[in-house]
Amino acid sequence: MTTREQPLFSTRAHVFQIDPATKRNWIPAGKHALTVSYFYDATRNVYRIISVGGTKAIINSTVTPNMTFTKTSQKFGQWADSRANTVYGLGFASEQHLSQFAEKFQEVKEAARLAREKSQDGGELTTPALGLSSHQVPPSPLIGTNGPGDEKLFRSQSADGPGPTERERLKKMLSEGSVGEVQWEAEFFTLQDNNNKLVAALREANASVERWKEQLEAYQEETERLRLRVAELEAQGPSETPSDGGKEGLSQRLEELEMLIKTKDEEIQMLKSQKGGLREAESEREREEALQKLQELESRYTEMERQLQGTQRSLEEARGERERARAEVLRATELLDLKICELSELRQGLARLADGAP
Repeated sequence: MTTREQPLFSTRAHVFQIDPATKRNWIPAGKHALTVSYFYDATRNVYRIISVGGTKAIINSTVTPNMTFTKTSQKFGQWADSRANTVYGLGFASEQHLSQFAEKFQEVKEAARLAREKSQDGGELTTPALGLSSHQVPPSPLIGTNGPGDEKLFRSQSADGPGPTERERLKKMLSEGSVGEVQWEAEFFTLQDNNNKLVAALREANASVERWKEQLEAYQEETERLRLRVAELEAQGPSETPSDGGKEGLSQRLEELEMLIKTKDEEIQMLKSQKGGLREAESEREREEALQKLQELESRYTEMERQLQGTQRSLEEARGERERARAEVLRATELLDLKICELSELRQGLARLADGAP
């Protein structure tokens, strides 16, 4: 940046550059947000995006008409600079700041286009090759990257990517895989819920058995106390014995308690047998169902792994094709630039010859 450049617009953003090794991950330029500004070089009649961190220029990108600024999320945007052979990414504090930067990018790009057309109008020949406008040169495709704080993969739509049919097929396979995982999770939670219900029923049966045991122990203590009382009364003499009515009442009470104890014993035995049978039947049925579900899940997981491996291979092949096509586009662009330079030199030579002719 020199003194002849004029600042047009400035904002604060976290600056990132694409990893040159993987071409997929972002490398942050620093831990803090930096000032990113648009500058206009009146001498060279060009527009540039500049960001300086300390004494180092983090961004020094000349805006050309074929550049495109893409919003990959609500607070993140990116653009490719073919001259610097990199992709820049900016993370903003809000969606409003991102929109302002994107709008200014469009304005600067349009201004750069008008400046280029104005500079070419002065001595442009009517040759078909020279009539090729700058926006007809295919722009470099944006490389799909994972934005910071964003788990999704953002890729630009370019002609050298996979065809629509291939993309739809891959999306369908991945969506089917997601639906299958959701179904497996639902089945797992259903089994888990049934198991919890069975455990709750067993706990309730155990609590009932414990209550019956406590009542039985209380009845047994009462019966033993009454037996001791009857024995004491019988051991006493006739003068101290209670009336016949009292004896009959005690005997009747004793018989009732014995019958109640017998009934409770039978109920406890029945509960134990029911609990054992229920636990065994439910456990066996749940075990069989769980084993069957596990076998089905294993087979489905195996099939999904096979499909995912095929999908990964297809993606790798498509990625390789795209890289080869991108290399071809870059070579064609370089060759076109060389031809344009040669034609410009030829035009200048013809203009000098025309000026020197009598």
